[in-house]
Amino acid sequence: MPKLKRLSGREVISILQKFGFAVSSQKGSHVKLVRPIAGGERQVLTVPNHPELDTGTCRAILRQASRYVPVSELQPHFYTD
Repeated sequence: MPKLKRLSGREVISILQKFGFAVSSQKGSHVKLVRPIAGGERQVLTVPNHPELDTGTCRAILRQASRYVPVSELQPHFYTD
């Protein structure tokens, strides 16, 4: 069973930018990522920009991002082989 990688906030932001998310704003250490979709709606994710994220935080970000991006495309970036 693959294990969840220990990622930094910057790494997670970089991964999500590959799927069309862009940094919208930052308040403190939390970065808001936005991806516009048809009809003027926006898909929004918030990522803490910490040097190392807890595995539970990475799992929560993965779960939230999977609402917008297929899990099969996200998993290679978040899990070890």
